[in-house]
Amino acid sequence: MTVLEHHLRTARADGRRLLIPYVMAGVVPDWLDLVRGAAEAGADAVEIGLPFSDPMLDGPTVQQAAALATRRGGRPRPLLDELAGLDLDVPLVVMTYANVALTLTPSHGVGGFLDHLAAVGVQGVIVPDLPLEESSEYLARAAEASVAAVLLAAPACGDDRCREIARASSGFVYCMSSMRTTGERNALATTARENARRLKGMTELPVVTGFGISTVEHAVEACVDADGVVVGSAFMRMLVDGAPVAEVVDAVAAFRRALSSVGG
Repeated sequence: MTVLEHHLRTARADGRRLLIPYVMAGVVPDWLDLVRGAAEAGADAVEIGLPFSDPMLDGPTVQQAAALATRRGGRPRPLLDELAGLDLDVPLVVMTYANVALTLTPSHGVGGFLDHLAAVGVQGVIVPDLPLEESSEYLARAAEASVAAVLLAAPACGDDRCREIARASSGFVYCMSSMRTTGERNALATTARENARRLKGMTELPVVTGFGISTVEHAVEACVDADGVVVGSAFMRMLVDGAPVAEVVDAVAAFRRALSSVGG
């Protein structure tokens, strides 16, 4: 069992609904303070996004955050290296795309990428555009590096494919709330709870819902069925709009307090 899975399973066993905030690496000069602050505010893990030029699953807000990071000179490998100095009580999960994973260490391929993640203290990774059918080497090398390879399950996936995804995933299963890119919504997608219930019937891994979790009310509603939520655009919008890191940390704490009201 990976460190990420053990940490999340332990929290779930204690009756806790999981909270995983997303932070775009390099979005502001003090982005590492946000990672630290989110952990201290009650996050159960922190997802770190790497800026990329063709983010197929990221909506406008995360794209804007990535553009800010890029304009500041942020590049994937140096940003990853900044994580090496962190000493947190919660796991870090990197989200990136296959192009980055395959080219970050050109002479060592995906194995070198995963080894690099482990070397800087990352416990999990999400590569959403790598098809399951082409992921055997990636999954095997992730296991060798003790980095949990988290896979996504979408509402449009049939039951048989969802079972394959759940069997292959490690750390947790990322439950997509809808067939849309990330971004803030006025209401929780109608497919969010249904997809979480379906996945919960297929796996003992924690099932964490993301995409469009925009308010504490959305998070509480999603966690009636899911084990937890990923919240990204709501926090990144604050930074894009100029909010200080301390204000975003307060927002993370508000989500934590709200999720503490959800029964186990």
